[in-house]
Amino acid sequence: MKKLRLLVVTLLNFVFVGLLSSQVSAANGFDHSRWDMLLKQHVLPLNGGQASQVDYQGFADDKPELDRYLAALSKVKSGEFDAWPKDEQLAFLINAYNAWTVDLILTKWPDLDSIKDLGSFFRSPWSQSFIPLLGETRSLDDIEHNLIRGSDRYQDPRIHFAVNCASVGCPALRNEAYTGKHLEAQLDEQTRLFLQDRSRNRAESDKLLLSSIFKWYREDFEKGWKGYSSLEQFLLDHAADLSLTPAESQKLKDKDMSIRFLDYDWALNKTL
Repeated sequence: MKKLRLLVVTLLNFVFVGLLSSQVSAANGFDHSRWDMLLKQHVLPLNGGQASQVDYQGFADDKPELDRYLAALSKVKSGEFDAWPKDEQLAFLINAYNAWTVDLILTKWPDLDSIKDLGSFFRSPWSQSFIPLLGETRSLDDIEHNLIRGSDRYQDPRIHFAVNCASVGCPALRNEAYTGKHLEAQLDEQTRLFLQDRSRNRAESDKLLLSSIFKWYREDFEKGWKGYSSLEQFLLDHAADLSLTPAESQKLKDKDMSIRFLDYDWALNKTL
């Protein structure tokens, strides 16, 4: 009888510790280790991380693992999400956007050359509602423009260097998951690497040629994040990443350097 009682107590303690561990994990954020593993296996960084290529066939072969990660994302309730620290929330949303973008590509893989092939005359691929997240069926647009950009919680323009649209013109899909603990460093590095890519951001004569991302989302860089009220201020703080000379920096500061936007490359960011 004593042995039985001891066994019951041991089992109850085990269950209690497990529940407590689960509650602590839920309060602190989400476990993205499965997504992290997939990214490390199937994303190839190029030029030191300035760009990347995605092994979509590898993701297709590991679709059950991707599905398990997406299912886990879908189980998170709004109340649970709201209780997380802000950086955990933003990391969750960025990872969700990127993971469901990969999932969307796989619906037609390998018979597509661009994510735009998944859209129609009436609806872009980003406006299609197929994502069960935080209690609603959402689109990629909804995640980016409503949950992230449309919320007063974040207001961080660097998300544009983290969310990935499965295209060559996009900032690199990072080969690790975003986490709340490392989000600041990850976003900072993504920003610097993207600006260092001369195929997408460079100075020529009296012109600064930039990715169209800065045209589409210019207002996000001018809303006061870190005190920036203009795109030029943001760029001047990254003059070294843009390889601007002191003379070019002064011209940009004086607004004597015109800003032009490069054509966007919508080709699929697949491994060759």
